[in-house]
Amino acid sequence: MRISSGLSQMALSQKIGMSSSFVSHVESSKRRAKYNINHLNEIAKVFACSPKDFWPDTPIL
Repeated sequence: MRISSGLSQMALSQKIGMSSSFVSHVESSKRRAKYNINHLNEIAKVFACSPKDFWPDTPIL
């Protein structure tokens, strides 16, 4: 959603009040950092959507 909106990691991090390195770590498959429900709520505000838009429709196996 961030990429398709043309938003950089830096811009998203500023909008949600986190460091740009945190956003980078979350998006990296090599890091363990992940968004929590509070982060997702802030990101949903940025994209004017529901936090549940970030959850899959079916369980992840």
